[in-house]
Amino acid sequence: MSYEKVSQASKIIVGTKQSVKALLNNEVREIIIAEDADHRILQKIIQTAKQQQVPLTKVASMKKLGRACGIEVGAAAVAIIQ
Repeated sequence: MSYEKVSQASKIIVGTKQSVKALLNNEVREIIIAEDADHRILQKIIQTAKQQQVPLTKVASMKKLGRACGIEVGAAAVAIIQ
């Protein structure tokens, strides 16, 4: 279901660094992270999402998350913009 949310969203940001920036600017409605991504990479975005009180959803696969974003590579994190 979350893969569908990403593919149907009108505006998304792909990647952890860009997603953290968007979170700090209060632009994010929801964060989607891949459970198979390196935890060290996701640590900052998880912490920032909790601080900003933004919903965090986990999906199983980076590869599927990347495909849902329309890119050829896996994605560790995606921000759905308001």
